[in-house]
Amino acid sequence: MSAPASVATSSATTKTTITALNSTVIYLLAYLLINGLHQLSTVAMAVRLSIPGVWGVSSIKFSISDPEWWRTAVLAVYGVGPAVCAVVAIGAGLWFWKRERGKRGLRKLLLVWVAFHACNQVLGAMVGDTFTESGVWYVPSWLFLAGNTPNVVVAVLCGLLQMVVGYVAAVGFLQTHDSITLMQYPNRRKLIVATILIPWMAGSALLALLKYPDLSLNERLHFLTMGLLLLPLSLACANELFEFTVEFPQKTKTAWGLLALTGAVALGWWLLLATGRHF
Repeated sequence: MSAPASVATSSATTKTTITALNSTVIYLLAYLLINGLHQLSTVAMAVRLSIPGVWGVSSIKFSISDPEWWRTAVLAVYGVGPAVCAVVAIGAGLWFWKRERGKRGLRKLLLVWVAFHACNQVLGAMVGDTFTESGVWYVPSWLFLAGNTPNVVVAVLCGLLQMVVGYVAAVGFLQTHDSITLMQYPNRRKLIVATILIPWMAGSALLALLKYPDLSLNERLHFLTMGLLLLPLSLACANELFEFTVEFPQKTKTAWGLLALTGAVALGWWLLLATGRHF
């Protein structure tokens, strides 16, 4: 009688491991896409306003001095990235909810992580950048021109909103998983670890390695502010009794295609920006 139980345990462990791997790969791919879109939008706006700089692996450094900036330029250059990400977050969330959540496969999980990362580039970035008084922090600073108090208030509100987003996203996030075994409520802790905590921690570590030694303080803080979304999400998932999946779930298997695509995107990112791109 022990053999079947042992086989079942081994099968469940294998499913959990594969799920954690796939989730981490999707976490990385979604981050690279959103971070790239954010930075590309920023560079495009800077080029349009004839503001020179260098686009590096982890940050964009502008070549003009502080007195050369003007208010419209600050709001446009530092605001366009978050604005684009806000649109993407809403679009990806709606696409998932209206078209993908009832389908099998990993596309729905990718859409949710795209929405999460895009949200963090807006709300989480405001929190992190307020500590360094750089990045998107310049937007409220130059918008209000009333000292740092309004900026801190905006950052606190953004942090709270990010926590709310994470908490209310629990049911939607649970619907991104096809595994009948992991979706069973007794296995909820395993699901949270495999699909939220491991992707966040392992994904952040791998991204840090990819961008070392150029990893900026702002980006490190953005890795941390993702927790403002993911920790409430984990808590809500732990308390949520929902345990259904699609009618014909996809078998749990390693997403080799996504793994190769993510590796190619990461390698391309490094090769393109390792020496810095002047604009």
